[in-house]
Amino acid sequence: MTTPHSSFIIVGVTTAGQKFRPSDWADRLCGVLSVFGAEKRMRYSPYVGPRTYKGEKAVFVDGQLYEIEPMAYRFVLHFAQDNDLQIVQQPTSESKKQKLRS
Repeated sequence: MTTPHSSFIIVGVTTAGQKFRPSDWADRLCGVLSVFGAEKRMRYSPYVGPRTYKGEKAVFVDGQLYEIEPMAYRFVLHFAQDNDLQIVQQPTSESKKQKLRS
């Protein structure tokens, strides 16, 4: 299944170069999209996860999230835009697979 929506990274730095606060923003944002399983432990979505990008806190968003839950995709995208955070476009999962086959 292909998706026209891009995967992207939200970097914890504003477009003006300021570090975004609070320092646990990425965990909080991903926590909104997490689930609690039978073992009563929080699990992040496989489509949205906190990581680091070039030494900065970041949230990686898989474009396939739009196919599963468009409102969640728009929510994280609008969070980044509303807070003037840097967004780095990434190839979609399908284009990554195509590159691996080449």
